[in-house]
Amino acid sequence: MAGSERAKMAEGEWYTCLDAELEVLRAAAADAVFEHNTLPLRQRGNLGPALKALLGGVGEGARIEAPFHCAYGFNIHLGDGVFLNAGCTILDTATVRIGERTLLGPNVQIYCAEHHKEASGRQVGLEIARPVEIGANAWIGGSAIILGGVTIGDGAIVGAGAVVTRDVSANTTVVGNPARPVKRD
Repeated sequence: MAGSERAKMAEGEWYTCLDAELEVLRAAAADAVFEHNTLPLRQRGNLGPALKALLGGVGEGARIEAPFHCAYGFNIHLGDGVFLNAGCTILDTATVRIGERTLLGPNVQIYCAEHHKEASGRQVGLEIARPVEIGANAWIGGSAIILGGVTIGDGAIVGAGAVVTRDVSANTTVVGNPARPVKRD
């Protein structure tokens, strides 16, 4: 794996996503996601079996509603009692850690991949992966977007539709595009 595109991705270096090994990994994730999204709820439970096996870590009672989408799956780590509502997308080219009892509303999107700024770089699939960390007891409102490289602290609230481009301190509420702190009453 040394020097491979997967290794570069894992090290946070520029890599090309147009790589056969990465395509195989994305196909495996797509199969697991398909199973999760199509199993009847009584058979699926909190997570489809293939998706649960694919994820990097799943705490007790963690639940993902269908439909769900992820790029690789193995970079996603869910703490105990984490809840992802329907329509969530996690493009996990880097590690995504979601702390205990954190709630993600419908259609929340987490994007770890950043594409190259130059058109020539994008044409050959160059991107860089930046991790996302969300603390415990956070609440991410519906349709919020969290960009790579962001850390959201324990107990933070991200308002619905917010676009989070920089770190959010613990117990802080942010709203808007780009997301900015608001004062609590």
